[in-house]
Amino acid sequence: MRDIQLVLERWGGWAANEGSQVGWSPTSAMFKSLLPHSSKPRPLCSDNDGLIIDTAVGMLSKAKRQDELELIMLHYMYDVSKSTIARWNKCSEGKVRQQLMIAETFIDACILMTESELEMDTWTQKVIQK
Repeated sequence: MRDIQLVLERWGGWAANEGSQVGWSPTSAMFKSLLPHSSKPRPLCSDNDGLIIDTAVGMLSKAKRQDELELIMLHYMYDVSKSTIARWNKCSEGKVRQQLMIAETFIDACILMTESELEMDTWTQKVIQK
């Protein structure tokens, strides 16, 4: 079982560096001015993995799940914390976590349905302890 959060962290670094093809931009001018311009190095995925994940993230838009897409982009691509997103949206951090989990599961399912193998799959597997 793939750890989709690790996958999305690397995709976020790749998308911020290479530019995501997902047609999303911050919905309000407030977001644009508040987004951090991080210069710290972030882990990246390969271009092949990035394109596969980018397509899966783009499926959120096709499925008309704009709220979840916004959360994924803010948290993984722009590196905005969950608590900051919750403050911006005037909701609880628990709600943000829940919506992120739904979006992460959707993206993971899209990757699984295409039977795509990611180059990072070998080291992003969850270890299930008994």
